[in-house]
Amino acid sequence: MNIGIRAHDIEADSLEELVNEKGLTSVQLALSKSLKNMNTDFGALSPGFARYIGNAFRDREIQIAVLGCYINMIHPDRTERNKAMDRFKEHIRFARDFGCSIVGTETGNINAKMGYTEENFKEPPFFDVVESVRELVAEAEKFGVIVGIEGGVNHPVHSPKVMKRLLDCVNSNNLQVIFDPVNYITIDNYQNQEDIFHEAFHLFGDRIVILHAKDFIIDNNRVQTVPVGKGLLNYHALFEMLKAKKPFIQVLMEATKEPHIEDSIHYLRGLYKRSTI
Repeated sequence: MNIGIRAHDIEADSLEELVNEKGLTSVQLALSKSLKNMNTDFGALSPGFARYIGNAFRDREIQIAVLGCYINMIHPDRTERNKAMDRFKEHIRFARDFGCSIVGTETGNINAKMGYTEENFKEPPFFDVVESVRELVAEAEKFGVIVGIEGGVNHPVHSPKVMKRLLDCVNSNNLQVIFDPVNYITIDNYQNQEDIFHEAFHLFGDRIVILHAKDFIIDNNRVQTVPVGKGLLNYHALFEMLKAKKPFIQVLMEATKEPHIEDSIHYLRGLYKRSTI
């Protein structure tokens, strides 16, 4: 099983601590969240910077699977939106120097502060997302890099159907999907979560390049994120689909921190091993 983790879910004071010995094969690296003692502001990146960071991971045989650059691509303030877009494009330009081919983001929010609102689900926010994604993908096509888009109920791309619509609107192989099934879970559908898995794989399974792994419980009639293996997500059903359709895909744990990391790794590996095709 090709398993990794979001790097900023590991508490570390230095790059050397960050590249750890937990038997993981990959990380999702959000520069500003993981490299707090380094200048990662817009304009700081260079091939030398990227190679230095990339080599530190490669020396431990850990791949940077995704450069996380989570922006509000439809920020209501156009100046702030443009700054966010420029930062993402900078990540695209130097991704290959990090040894990475995917730069990932969610699809933003109509409000400056992220949070659930059904206003995101209307047509104008969707077409704003299409406009921004087209712009990012056009940049990615120049550098041979993939824009990885992650959907979820807190964003305009709030369902597998809307993700498929986005893929059809942009129509570029440099646009691929980071699939986090928990992001689509609501109080209304959690008991039929396998339907979400099947719908996603049916609509865009060929475009899924990364799986995010986290878990959830229902608390006070709300969906609450918990560490992998501590909740209700049906990983057995999900892994059966992965084994059949996406062998060796990178599975990146998210929202799983100490003291749960090693238990979650063992949980995922055990379930994956027992899953059948």
